[in-house]
Amino acid sequence: MLKASRVALALTFALAAVRALAADPVPPPAPSAPPRTMSEVLAATTPADWRPLDPENTLYLQLPQGRVVIELAPAFAPEHADNLRKLARGKYFDGLAIVRSQDNFVVQWGDPDGKRSLGDAKDKLPPEFTVKATPALPFEPLPDRDGYAPEVGFSQGFPVGRDPAKGEAWLAHCYAMVGAGRGNEADSGSGAELYVVTGHAPRQLDRNIALVGRVVKGMELLATQPRGSGPMGFYEKAEQYVPITSVRVAADVLVAQRENLEILRTDTERFRQLVEARRNRRDDWYLVPAGYIDLCNVPIVARPRP
Repeated sequence: MLKASRVALALTFALAAVRALAADPVPPPAPSAPPRTMSEVLAATTPADWRPLDPENTLYLQLPQGRVVIELAPAFAPEHADNLRKLARGKYFDGLAIVRSQDNFVVQWGDPDGKRSLGDAKDKLPPEFTVKATPALPFEPLPDRDGYAPEVGFSQGFPVGRDPAKGEAWLAHCYAMVGAGRGNEADSGSGAELYVVTGHAPRQLDRNIALVGRVVKGMELLATQPRGSGPMGFYEKAEQYVPITSVRVAADVLVAQRENLEILRTDTERFRQLVEARRNRRDDWYLVPAGYIDLCNVPIVARPRP
């Protein structure tokens, strides 16, 4: 009886195998999508992957050579953003100058004499070096480690460091980021003296000074300024100053005269694809993908709105 049972069981398995062979074969898993280049990722974007600039949080810095467009970051420096709008609307910057251009570091502008009235703006502001990292503050983390923060990523289009243990987040000193100069006292900045990062990211400044936004157009007008010959790149003679024609809030400029720009959103799947395209370069020239990307090497694309 035992032998007969074994024979019956073997026949059952054999019949099941025959039926399986007769059935439609199971298709192999679909191959994963081939890696894409940054240009391919951008070409595949849709209108939902982009956002317009907010005119109330956009400044136009007008130089003799052209216009620089600065996007403010009120989520990280609300009082500085408010003070900068007051300074711009009070025409504080009109006729002032770029006074410093330090190689591989920053370009700085403000009042060379330090005597101009700030008008309705405040002369001191709280040190908005960090903010609370709440769930309401969006954060798109990068997958790679960073030497300056436990976590790094992007929030509302800006490069950000974050410390979950302390519940803090802060803007990072990447190329084109704009900060408010200050003295030794933490609350001595007002936004009346601004600088833009024009060299290798000085991340040691993170959490030591208030970053207020970033240049989204016109960086070439700032990064190519002649280097100052004085200490820390300051110009030593008044004739070296680069005059500032004006600074305006975009909302106060006629619509026809505004910059019609849109910014790649950093909270989408498309942006994650762009990050991966930059982490592992697949352009024809590259032989060895790095498999890593630094926070300040992720480009946030700005383009004319179609």
